[in-house]
Amino acid sequence: MTPHTDPRSHSDHHRAHRLGAAFDASRRSFLRVGMVGALGLTLDGYLRRVVARADEPRTGAPPAKADGVIHIFLPGGMSAQETFDPKPYAPFEYKGDFNSIATKITGERMGELLPLTAQIADRLLIVRSMTHGEAAHERGTHNMFTGYRPSPALLYPSIGSVVGHQLGGRRGLPPYVCVPTQPNLYAGSGYLSTEHAPFAVGDEPEKPQFQVKDLATPAGIDAARLDRRRGLRALVDEHFAALEKTGEDELAAMDAFYAKAYALIGSPEARAAFDLAAEPAALRDRYGRHAAGQRMILARRLIEAGVRFVSLSFGGWDMHDKITDGMRAQLPPFDQAFSALIADLEQRGLLDRTLVLVTTEFGRTPKLNATGGRDHWPKVYSIAMAGGGLARGKVYGASDATATDVETDPLEVGDWAATIYHLLGIDHTVRLLAPGDRPIDIVRDGSPRTQLLA
Repeated sequence: MTPHTDPRSHSDHHRAHRLGAAFDASRRSFLRVGMVGALGLTLDGYLRRVVARADEPRTGAPPAKADGVIHIFLPGGMSAQETFDPKPYAPFEYKGDFNSIATKITGERMGELLPLTAQIADRLLIVRSMTHGEAAHERGTHNMFTGYRPSPALLYPSIGSVVGHQLGGRRGLPPYVCVPTQPNLYAGSGYLSTEHAPFAVGDEPEKPQFQVKDLATPAGIDAARLDRRRGLRALVDEHFAALEKTGEDELAAMDAFYAKAYALIGSPEARAAFDLAAEPAALRDRYGRHAAGQRMILARRLIEAGVRFVSLSFGGWDMHDKITDGMRAQLPPFDQAFSALIADLEQRGLLDRTLVLVTTEFGRTPKLNATGGRDHWPKVYSIAMAGGGLARGKVYGASDATATDVETDPLEVGDWAATIYHLLGIDHTVRLLAPGDRPIDIVRDGSPRTQLLA
């Protein structure tokens, strides 16, 4: 029945429309508590896409060894020669300024600026033979976030989005969170619905007044007022549902959306998960009161609370000039935070069920350039991993004497991604539907590398 045929008076309709408009304005301002930047979703955007979720049933999936992932991405292309794959016997122009140090893996060495990481290396799996053919930042980044080579025809979903799609959320928390925000286009949902995009924290945990903007109600909105708003919206929606029979599915979806929105905003569990102030000061100090430390301790806190996949970025590693100075600035905070994270996860009994990934889009050239830097080099580079069913205290693969090429056991991105899915209990051969109902394998060119497993 339209407003023109409704037996109620025109003034009733006018009041209802004004009430609805006023509510919509306040509702929008309430839910759009803080924009989290051009990348990532606000709470409003995230929850709209969670409504009426219909994941494909998982069949034939391997048994899960892990139920959470912390992905630490070092953007720009971290040099392996100064970190996980030093070349102490190479000529200076290849070796660089730094010495190497012994690690807890017998016979293996790391760069001298990683002394704390060297002491927890017996809990790590170091891969020195990652390889792909993409020397441009965006293309290498696409590889490491999606497990796919870039395509001009299709934007693939990130591993985090696929994990959220396949496993769903737990304990009322988003399945996939980016800290501090979605770092690049390829960390998003790709061809999947934006329902599966990450929830972006939207603030930097290292700031003294850190706050997740989309979990903070505006000033003056207490629990009682929140409940009144919830009741007011229900009355408005009931009125318009009676007026307009078309679009009932959309109204039902919006009802579900706002129910989830109010639930998350008012959830003590959600607030507690993001509450860094609840961490003991001494532990925060152990991680380091810097970007690396506070982002990693927040990631641990989110995994412990039930988030499936946390992606965080740290630093800038595109060191074409003065790589010695760049590494002296970037590596000590990373070393402190990463070693603290691994020890903390193990002490809490979480490491065996949590995959920790330290990745970068490619490596750096074997030889120092004229300005004391290294340029892009995707032919061979290093990553580090730990926990979640992976081998411990192991180095997999090797580069040659000058880190120019893979010498043994090349690990391509598809095999690496398939191994991650395998450990999470996700069948990497499952097909997801891209636009046009095109079935696309979760991983097309790859299979789990059993040599990486415990």
